[in-house]
Amino acid sequence: MFKHILLPLDGSQLAESALPVVAYLADKLKAQVTLLHIIEKNAPASIHGQRHLTNEDEACQYLQNIAEKAFPPHLEVYRHVHTEEVSKVSQSIVQHSDELDPDLIVMCAHGEGGLRDFVVGSIAQQVIASGTIPVLLLQPEKDAAEFSSFERILVALDGNPEHEAGYALTTELAAELGAAVHLIQVVPTLSTLNARHSATGTLLPTTTAALLEIDEDNAREYLEEKITGLLKAGVNVSAEVERGDPARQVVQSADTQNSQLIVLGTHGKSGMKAFWAGSVAPRIVEQTHRPILLVPVER
Repeated sequence: MFKHILLPLDGSQLAESALPVVAYLADKLKAQVTLLHIIEKNAPASIHGQRHLTNEDEACQYLQNIAEKAFPPHLEVYRHVHTEEVSKVSQSIVQHSDELDPDLIVMCAHGEGGLRDFVVGSIAQQVIASGTIPVLLLQPEKDAAEFSSFERILVALDGNPEHEAGYALTTELAAELGAAVHLIQVVPTLSTLNARHSATGTLLPTTTAALLEIDEDNAREYLEEKITGLLKAGVNVSAEVERGDPARQVVQSADTQNSQLIVLGTHGKSGMKAFWAGSVAPRIVEQTHRPILLVPVER
């Protein structure tokens, strides 16, 4: 379970919106926290409408103030300022994840498009592509309710035993947090098959439809097995099999269940483009502002 949480901060209120989540997890999981700030080369005078931190003394004082203000005294909160100016902040965060050895990285995606795409597509992508460290991606909204807890967790599964890292992690996380878990597996329809399989569906529609029906039956059996595992761990669990577009169905289920966290297993393939190619994860990120825990699957 998570015992060391890394939180990169850029000095903005948007990035600081992750603080209540990190404080909550650190308290519940008895984890230490490391606050990280990286001095950016040729940094702009402001970031997200606020003055940018541009020197070591200012950054150190900022992190100290954050540690005292946002975390109770009984939590271990460390501070690290990378003083050597860097051009690629995202790359530096990845490097620090190797040096500081966290088992969870929490980051915010800012805004719609633009910088949000950059954060999701660069920092989170590179960290997940490293293949070992889960990333909790927060997508704060201006008028969102104040964070309180993760009481309802939705886990998306695809039926592949090799992709169960998110399920295994959630079993322990839900037990620690006292959270209820809702499992979902989505079986596509003929019209929502991905590009890889759509050609077969066009050429052999009857056969493909029959195979998808079999997949639906298999999915129900698979989820029954997962329900049993969670019940043995003392976790309150429910499950559903849906048909249609996987990303859309996962987002709709999260809305219906009012899930406060979505857990996704994600491939850490070699190459940045390969990471997102054909993946459901980025499409879910685009369609919801709910927190998403991206868990690297076994290679």
